[in-house]
Amino acid sequence: MDLQGLAMTIQLADILEDLRQDHRNMSVMLGLLEREVKRIRDGKTPDFELMHDIMRYMTVYSDAVHHPKEDVLYRAMRDADPDLAAGLEHVEPEHRRLAELSERLRDDIEAIASEAPITRDRIAANSGDYVDFLRRHMDWEERDLFPKADALVRAETDMFVDISHLDQVDPVFGSEREHSFANLLHNIRDFSQS
Repeated sequence: MDLQGLAMTIQLADILEDLRQDHRNMSVMLGLLEREVKRIRDGKTPDFELMHDIMRYMTVYSDAVHHPKEDVLYRAMRDADPDLAAGLEHVEPEHRRLAELSERLRDDIEAIASEAPITRDRIAANSGDYVDFLRRHMDWEERDLFPKADALVRAETDMFVDISHLDQVDPVFGSEREHSFANLLHNIRDFSQS
């Protein structure tokens, strides 16, 4: 394979490790979001800026890069071994549903910043829906789909997949962190130390 081809592809084992790391990172985001929702439910004022940063990250990275990488992985599994594809038919619809839930929540949080009449109960309910759905989705992938992908990796160690259309670096956990996420990074450090 030429160097240009290598730049556009990644070994299946590497994409699987990237996806697992993304799940760990997304779990941190969900923990922060749950903390702010608890503040709402306790009658306290949440950090809406932090909630906005979390949902901006979840839409610009998780929905736009992580889930499409999973879709690439699952298509490769389907193509390589149809027996491993059992249960894969609902992955992409779940990713679409997650994108809808995250956009709805992000829009609600942005509406609060512009002083639109969004109730705290609505924010708490939409946050809960999003967190619950994403946690169930990630748990299912960790229990069912990732082990199937591991089996494929063991069977075909040199299998590559094309992710050239998904070359965005994680803006929070990646090697080059975006300055616009400074508040989020500060909160992650505090959250991780508690």
